[in-house]
Amino acid sequence: MNNNDKNYIQLIYRLIVIVISFGFLIIIWPYISSVITMLIFAFLFTTILLPLVDQLESKIKSRGISIVIVTISLIMTFVVFLKSFASGMLSQAREFSKQIGTKGYDDNLNSLATNLESYLNKYINIPDIDSSNFISKLNVMVGEIIQNLMSLAGAIGSFIFTTIMVLIFTIILLSNYYEFKKSIVQFIPNKYFEMGLRVIFNIERQVSKYLQGQLLAASSVALMSFIGLSILNLMGANLTLVVFIAIIAGLANLIPLVGPFAGMLPAILVAIMNNIGSDVAINHQIFNTIPSPFYILDIIIMFLIVQQIDNNIVTPILVGESVGIHPLIVMISLLIGGTLIGPIGMLLAVPAAGILKVIGVEIMFLRRNAHLL
Repeated sequence: MNNNDKNYIQLIYRLIVIVISFGFLIIIWPYISSVITMLIFAFLFTTILLPLVDQLESKIKSRGISIVIVTISLIMTFVVFLKSFASGMLSQAREFSKQIGTKGYDDNLNSLATNLESYLNKYINIPDIDSSNFISKLNVMVGEIIQNLMSLAGAIGSFIFTTIMVLIFTIILLSNYYEFKKSIVQFIPNKYFEMGLRVIFNIERQVSKYLQGQLLAASSVALMSFIGLSILNLMGANLTLVVFIAIIAGLANLIPLVGPFAGMLPAILVAIMNNIGSDVAINHQIFNTIPSPFYILDIIIMFLIVQQIDNNIVTPILVGESVGIHPLIVMISLLIGGTLIGPIGMLLAVPAAGILKVIGVEIMFLRRNAHLL
């Protein structure tokens, strides 16, 4: 048997192993996907918090206390934000619930239905709208929405459990990060030791740069959303919880293609709840031409502008250069990640593509210089 035959046999053997491994992964993925996702998020949080822990440890000379301080600070910030936003939304909901069923509420809905009918009749012929039927259907719809919100209790419980597990994994990684790193290095054969260290270093740098860029992009979206909502308030939109809505829009921007749209929904909800009973808000028009009751269309346009600025200016500058991947590859990665895991997959797609790029570059370097090893 010559060398070519041996090479072909080895190649076939490797392909068989890869196919079997991939098939096995597909079979067990539904059972391990949640754990893998938790570990990935824990690694991302560790990458973000590690510099803070290291810096604090250098000052107080205790890694355990440093981790406790950073973790408690993070939890307290999240709890205060969530509590403040929830109490604000509950207050808005109470005020809104008082309006439902009152004469002013019905009159506003009648006016809204009449205005929409008159505007649409300018362009298309539509049958007459029965205002009373419109109101009853809308009230039924509101009741169904409230019932659906109650069904979210199970999802919230699952989210809390996942958050706690991610927090535990993050604390473990922060405590033993460098020990884990040394353990991984020990498994690298001496022949590939230098390349292995380079791969680990480049992956850490790639993920760190990506997260820094994403956090800066999220901050810019939050700032632009705050400015846009403030401008709408100057126009009479009567929006409250502006800071919280802007922060939500910025945090949601960490998930590609979702971004500011997550801030749009609470903004529209607050606008409707705050402006019930206001004839000015009911009859508001953009450029005195296009009806925008409760400033809903204004809010949608504002967030669309923020999204376009983020996608075409902010993200390419702050994030695109950090991973060094062609935009087409980025879009394909987002589609694959979204198809496999949903929004979480879209969040992890770009750094995963960056890691694969690092590994691919090192493999190509190894193949070109294999004769030197």
